[in-house]
Amino acid sequence: MNTMNTDELLNRLETLETRQAFQEDTIESLNAVIIQQQKDIDRLELKVGALQERMKQSGGNQPEMSAEEPPPPHY
Repeated sequence: MNTMNTDELLNRLETLETRQAFQEDTIESLNAVIIQQQKDIDRLELKVGALQERMKQSGGNQPEMSAEEPPPPHY
């Protein structure tokens, strides 16, 4: 009976080690995705900042939008 418990424990230990290996792989994959997403966010923030600066510089060149626009001709 003692041998049965040892075999069962070894089997359970092997199962836990296998799960841990898969979890570590998943964590590494998710970390790579997060790193790429942060790079994308940083790049997009730079682009938005550049667009905001362009809008400020061309601020007087934009026509004023009226509060009420007439409906389009197809109405």
